[in-house]
Amino acid sequence: MPTRPVAAFLAAVGVVAGVLVGRSGLETVAGCGTSGDLYPSQTAKDWVSYADHVVVASPTGERETNRRTYAKGAVAYAMDRLVSFRTDSTPWSRTSPRHGLGSAFDMVAPGWEVYRSSGTRVAVMATDAPRLQVGHTYLLALRWHEGGWAVLGEGGAVPFDDHTGDQGEWCGRVLSKEDIAEGERFSRRKDHSLEKALLGQDEQAVKSALDRAARG
Repeated sequence: MPTRPVAAFLAAVGVVAGVLVGRSGLETVAGCGTSGDLYPSQTAKDWVSYADHVVVASPTGERETNRRTYAKGAVAYAMDRLVSFRTDSTPWSRTSPRHGLGSAFDMVAPGWEVYRSSGTRVAVMATDAPRLQVGHTYLLALRWHEGGWAVLGEGGAVPFDDHTGDQGEWCGRVLSKEDIAEGERFSRRKDHSLEKALLGQDEQAVKSALDRAARG
């Protein structure tokens, strides 16, 4: 059973996606996305140890980037999305960040795959995490990585519509905090992630959790 409560919820209600796992092929898994995190991202301590900034941000637009064309296989071509964000607020920043963050920033996010036989375009997802779509708000643990902004990992991007933890878009679906709470019944009790702690909480709770972790 997935550790993240929302993944458990989707699995429990039968929402299962066929996604690309690593680079080896297609498998059916609970949740969504390509496996692998850049940095530890689950706990408040992870966020203050590895992030440069923690922001509440809203996508304002997107465009295609990093298009790849394949000569063989089911997928004809794929691309990422360069998503533009508005910085709504910054609950936490490290004392000496690797890079400053302005009122707006861009970040590469999962894009699309187009299948050769049908021309069908399929949305690519991040691992058990929001896809980052216009019309929603997110809490993001950002790190300057190889010349651009990236979230630490799947635990570093939290749905934050109406400035409420775990409410909004996740894996391309819109879920309420009640949906996430239902998923808690199926998740592991030893899940001590910051996202779980912020379920239904506001921005002040985010700031308090990060300040405590920074002091500890």
